Amino acid sequence: MSGGENKAQSQHGRWTVSSSDEEDAEPARRKGGPSPLTRPVRKGYSSESDDTVVDEEEFEAVRFGQGNAASNTYGPSGSRQSSPSSHPSTAGKITQERVAKPVKTEGSDPTRKPSPALKRLRPLSELGWGVSSSDEEPDTKAEVRQVKEEPVDQGTPGPRKKKQRLEEMDYRRPSGSSEAAWQPKTESPGETLDRWDMLEKAKSFSFYLTKVSGIPAKDNCGALHIKDILSPLFGTIKASAQFNYCIDIPWLVKQYPDEFRTKPLLIVHGEQRQSKAALHEDAHPYPNVRLCQAKLEIFYGTHHTKMMLLLYEEGFRVVIHTSNLIHDDWHQKTQGIWMSPLYPRLPEGSSETAGESRTNFKRDLIDYLTSYRSAGIGEWITHIKQHDLSETRVYLIGSTPGRHQGNEKQKWGHLKLGKILSDYTSSVPNLDSWPLIAQFSSIGSLGADETKWLCSEFRESLSTLGKDHRTLSSQQVPLRLVYPTVENVRTSLEGYPAGGSLPYAIDTAQKQPWLSSFFSRWSAEVTGRSRAMPHIKTYMRASPDFGELAWFVVTSANLSKAAWGALEKNGFQLMIRSYELGVLYLPKAFGIETGRFSVRQGQLPDCKASVMSFPVPYDLPPQHYSGKDRPWIWNIPYLHAPDTYGNIWAPS
Repeated sequence: MSGGENKAQSQHGRWTVSSSDEEDAEPARRKGGPSPLTRPVRKGYSSESDDTVVDEEEFEAVRFGQGNAASNTYGPSGSRQSSPSSHPSTAGKITQERVAKPVKTEGSDPTRKPSPALKRLRPLSELGWGVSSSDEEPDTKAEVRQVKEEPVDQGTPGPRKKKQRLEEMDYRRPSGSSEAAWQPKTESPGETLDRWDMLEKAKSFSFYLTKVSGIPAKDNCGALHIKDILSPLFGTIKASAQFNYCIDIPWLVKQYPDEFRTKPLLIVHGEQRQSKAALHEDAHPYPNVRLCQAKLEIFYGTHHTKMMLLLYEEGFRVVIHTSNLIHDDWHQKTQGIWMSPLYPRLPEGSSETAGESRTNFKRDLIDYLTSYRSAGIGEWITHIKQHDLSETRVYLIGSTPGRHQGNEKQKWGHLKLGKILSDYTSSVPNLDSWPLIAQFSSIGSLGADETKWLCSEFRESLSTLGKDHRTLSSQQVPLRLVYPTVENVRTSLEGYPAGGSLPYAIDTAQKQPWLSSFFSRWSAEVTGRSRAMPHIKTYMRASPDFGELAWFVVTSANLSKAAWGALEKNGFQLMIRSYELGVLYLPKAFGIETGRFSVRQGQLPDCKASVMSFPVPYDLPPQHYSGKDRPWIWNIPYLHAPDTYGNIWAPS
């Protein structure tokens, strides 16, 4: 190593950050952009919080150029971000959360399959990316118009030909059908799956994983692509709303079937300044698209929620998931989806409280949407009030930006989760030996030691079971954190570029070396997805033998104070920076009086079996890091071991 390298030593091991004289293989950085390893500083920033530590993970704004730090960011075609302020949602632009380009090693086998990021490399353009995936249709020209912000007028859809009832539809259409785009693909006739039968049986939990390209068809059993979710299989779309962090509008529009592509579409985003302008530009060709900006009044917060609201001729549906609205998030990653039942419309004249579920899902969803204070979203609140959500069996766990006090404090973040666990669960014998498992794709600044947040307020909320939880010490509850190792990323289906969606930064990791003792590596042999890196986020409470679950959460929230909230002023208020959304599964809401889900381990559940075993998406028990394992750090180089495509990782 040259003397120009900076080194850091901790319990994680040794990291090496290359100096500028070792970056010959990297493209030149755009002029005027500071180093991507520099922590962003916003002039005039002030906080009422006693805790002013900035969470790296939640500042995805920096990764996508919303902050003051520049980075070399690559989309699915390997094209580089042209500006520190370039917007990820510009037509066909960024589809990965990356700061580095995979670089081919000199000694690589020339016959080896190249990295997908390199295979479709396009030259840098001053106008940004002009990338389209090879499986997408060519763009069609449309009249350029002025995109309107909220309030949003969705309008009334025009008359349309009535479609078949859902139960009469045949999902396995011939390949020549006009709807072949959403026909399930199989590798051989013997592996053909009855998708409709599978979906009916999966209704027990309505929890799905996304399809992964490059794995056996049997491992995609029960998995969904966004085209499946938006297909006529689930209803005749009249209008839809997409809430998300990163949005590629041209790609998103193409995921809708032809017959639904011109229906009113509301996109709720958190973009600001240049990024917001770029998103408006992306929306110009689509007269049916309206944009709504989420208010982010606390610095470094993000609109991280990932939700679909789908209004049908037949009813209404809510989909809460973990994927950005970009190609790569639906391609070779492990993502989670909760899909609601089809909610019927209430009779005219029904009261506003009609159609509530035993989980108070309708009230909580309305409260969450109301927090946006948006006329455009208000129209969707009206739609929700007009439908019967009583069949919902999950609890909504949301976060909204603010400093929440009094009764508002327990409506959001980890305090909301703790309150539901207190009110609707009961204790079990030897509860303090039931481990907590948190699995995520990024980590924020958690403090100088475990007592600052992770093993104090956060673990206390998640350790709650029933009213008597206070008699137990949360400090006794085992905690395991599932996060990919460097080797997980290197040998993944995407190779090193998969690490662009795992933005744990070196400066954060160096400040919390104590965290390494909690780490377990990513392993998903049970679902055939060990090589599909996780962008899903899950939290659960398992029995000591990992054969049962007391509860399970799938959410957009990573392991950070910005996402889950942090107590301030001696617990007087809960400060949250970001919008997040997830759902909580409790056994009793599913008619399981024991208060425990069983867990099927060692094999995938049969798609045609009807068992009430909860489909945990990775292997239990989690395996602790070995002596050689290191957590993936996304902004340091990995030069000595090429990935499965012969590439190395060299952030600029």
